[in-house]
Amino acid sequence: MGAIQPWHIIIVVIVFLVLFGSKKLPDAARGLGRSMRIFKSEVKEMQNDGKKPDTDTDAKHESDDPASRQIAAPAPTDSAHVTDNERRSA
Repeated sequence: MGAIQPWHIIIVVIVFLVLFGSKKLPDAARGLGRSMRIFKSEVKEMQNDGKKPDTDTDAKHESDDPASRQIAAPAPTDSAHVTDNERRSA
């Protein structure tokens, strides 16, 4: 009596089709799949954060990579900076 029977599943599918339509369901499933992938990768990252990395090998690899030593240049500044108030009064 408490078990799910095939006709229960059929009714649920029909209700979903009526509510969302056949065009929206694949998009919803795609979005759910993307969300699950992101969630799994975040959980894996959280688990990796708890582990101690091998500092000797990490430091060696970072110093060998010239891209990791690059420093971002500051944004160029405009010497003729005009505020909104100055534009309005001109």
